[in-house]
Amino acid sequence: MSWNIWPSTRLDATRIIVPLGCLYTPLKETEGLQLVEYEPVICKGRDCGAVLNPFCYVDFHSKSWTCPFCHQRNRFPQHYADHITETNLPAELLQMCSTIEYIIPQVVCQPPVFLLVLDIALIEEELDQAKDSLQQSLAMMPQNALVGFITFGAMCYVHELASTTLPKAYAFRGGKEYTAQQVAYQLGFALKNDPRGTMGAQAARRFLLPVAECEFTLNSLLDDLSRDAWPPGGHDRRPFRCTGAALSVALGLVEATCPQSSVRVSLLVGGPCNVGPGMVVGEELAETIRSHLDLQKETPNAKYTKKALKFYASLASRAVACGFAVDIFACSLDQVGLYEMKVISDKTGGFMVMSDSFSMHVFKDSFRKVFEPDETGYLKLGFNAKIEVFTSREFKCCGAVGGLSSLGKKGPCVAETEIGEGNTCQWVVGSLDRNTTIGFYFDIANQQANSVPQGKQAFLQFQTCYLHPSGRKRLRVTTVSHRFSDAQMTDIQPGFDQEAAAVLMARYAVFKCENEDPLDVLRWVDRMLIRLVSKFANFRKDDPSSFHLGPEMTIFPQFMYHLRRSNFLQTFNASPDETAYYRMLILRENTMNSLVMIQPALLQYSFEEGPPQPVLLDATSLKCGTTVGRGGAIRALRLDSHVALGADAAC
Repeated sequence: MSWNIWPSTRLDATRIIVPLGCLYTPLKETEGLQLVEYEPVICKGRDCGAVLNPFCYVDFHSKSWTCPFCHQRNRFPQHYADHITETNLPAELLQMCSTIEYIIPQVVCQPPVFLLVLDIALIEEELDQAKDSLQQSLAMMPQNALVGFITFGAMCYVHELASTTLPKAYAFRGGKEYTAQQVAYQLGFALKNDPRGTMGAQAARRFLLPVAECEFTLNSLLDDLSRDAWPPGGHDRRPFRCTGAALSVALGLVEATCPQSSVRVSLLVGGPCNVGPGMVVGEELAETIRSHLDLQKETPNAKYTKKALKFYASLASRAVACGFAVDIFACSLDQVGLYEMKVISDKTGGFMVMSDSFSMHVFKDSFRKVFEPDETGYLKLGFNAKIEVFTSREFKCCGAVGGLSSLGKKGPCVAETEIGEGNTCQWVVGSLDRNTTIGFYFDIANQQANSVPQGKQAFLQFQTCYLHPSGRKRLRVTTVSHRFSDAQMTDIQPGFDQEAAAVLMARYAVFKCENEDPLDVLRWVDRMLIRLVSKFANFRKDDPSSFHLGPEMTIFPQFMYHLRRSNFLQTFNASPDETAYYRMLILRENTMNSLVMIQPALLQYSFEEGPPQPVLLDATSLKCGTTVGRGGAIRALRLDSHVALGADAAC
C-alpha cells in the first residue's frame, strides 16, 4: 500500500498528495497458502458478497458471524455450526489465513487451449527459428491441452490437425475482418441452428486437438512449412501480412468452439501488417512507418493509425467478452505495429515480447516460460480470471490499472472518481501468472471530520476466481485491514511506503499518458513531488542544506527523478512500438521489478569487501570500477535494469 495508515476524510486524502492505493499480485506464490476443497461461506447482505475471513466477529453462542464490510449478521451453515468452537476454527477464520484458496467442488472445466498464429511472410532463417520454438513448446505443453494452428501471409490459413493422411487448410482472404459466425460457416459448422453447441464441439475436434493426439501431425506440418508462396515482386516492397485478419479468424475460431474457456491465442509476427484490417503501413518500402512526430502532427505516415487502433480495440472487446488472453511475440528490426496492437494484449492480460529476431534468447526464453510447469506439473498460469473488490464503508475503489478490463459491475464500494479501469468493482483478466500485479486506487468516503473514531479499522477484500490448468475452478480470497490516522494526521507519515507509492505513481502517470500530452504528465509528476516534500519535509527558507525528509520518504524523490527521465514518460529517441512496449511492461510487473525498471540497480562487486553493495546510479560510481595500484582492490559494477538494454526486451 502507498499509505499503511489512511486519512479519515476525503479532504485529508487530498492533502497527502500521493494517491491511496495498493499493488496486488493475485497468484503470488506464498508459503503456507491454505488450499481447501469446499465452497466458501459468503455474506448474505444486500449488495455484499464478501467471504468469511479472520476479521469477522464470530458469536459462538448463536453460531453466527458479522461481516466487517456491511455489518450483516449471518448464520453459519449447519456443517459449520455443528463443529465450530473457540478452539476449533475453520481455516478461513485463522489469523494466519488472511489469504486462502478454495477449490470449488463439482466444477470441472475444459483443459487449456493454445491457438498458435504464425507469420509465414518471414525470411527463411527467421521462419526456421520460429518453427523450432513452436516445436519446443509442443514438447512442454500438457498432454491434455488442446492446440490449434493458424498461419498467415497474404492470406490466412486454418490448419485441420485431425487430417493425418493429407494436410488440409482452410484459406481466408486477408483483406477483411471475420466474425465467429463467418469463421464457423467457412470451416463447415453453423452456429445458428446449434443451440446446444454440439456441432461446435465436434468442429473443435478437427481444429483443436489434445497435444497427445496431434503432436506428430503438427510437428510434421511445421517441418514442411515454407515461406508464403505469394510474396510481392521486387525488393522495394514489403511482404504481404494480413495480421489483423489472422487475429480475427483466430478469435472467431475459439469463440465458436470454446467460449469462456482457458484460451491463449499466441501471435508470432515478424513485420508490420500491410494488408486488410489493422494495417499500419503500405506495401511500398518507400513509405515509412509512423513515428511519434508523425502521430503528434498527424502526417500522411500516420494515416492508418486511427483505423487500426479502432480495429484492434474491437478485437480486444471480443476477446474480453469470452475471457481469452492474446499474446504478441514481435521479432523484427523494424516496427511491427505494437503501438496499435497493444490494446489487445493489454485488455486481456496477454504477454508481449519484443525482440530483434526469433533467434534471440529474449524471444526463445520468454516463449518457453509460458509453458513452464510448476512443481506439481501444472502450468504456472490462471485463465479467465475475474477479480472483485470489497471495501468497508469508510472508503471506495476508484479503479485499477494493469492488464485487465472492467466488467461494469456497480456496487456500494465504487467511487465517483475514476482512475484507470474505473466505475466498477469487478474486472476480468484473460490470463494471470505468478508475477502479474494490478494497481488498485481508492478514495475516502467520509467527508466530515471526526466521523471515524480514532483507531478504527477499515477492511479490504480481493476475490480472484479463475480456471486452474488442472481444469478446476478456484477462488483465492485475500483480506487485509488498515487503521485510520488521527484528526491531525500526526501519525500518517510513518505509514508511507515509498516503494509501493513510486510504482503506483508510475502506473498512474503511464495511464495519464494514454489520454494526455506527455509534457503535461511530466509537469503533473513534478507538481506532485513538490507538493509532497512541501507537506512532509523539514527545511528553512533559502537554506538548501536544511532540507530533510524522514527515512520513510528519503528515496521517493529519486524514484520520481528517474521516472520522469525513463522510457515510460519520455518518447525521445524511441519508436511508438518501443514506447508502447515499455509502458505495458511496467503495468504488469510486481513492485520490485517495477522499481528496477524505474531506477536500475547498480551493484558494486569486490573480492575484498564481501557481498555486493548498491551504489548510486551516477557517473561518480564509475571511479569505483578501476584497479588502484599493484595489488589494489578490483571492483566491478553490474547494472540490473530488468529489461535487456538495446532493441530487444521481454515482458
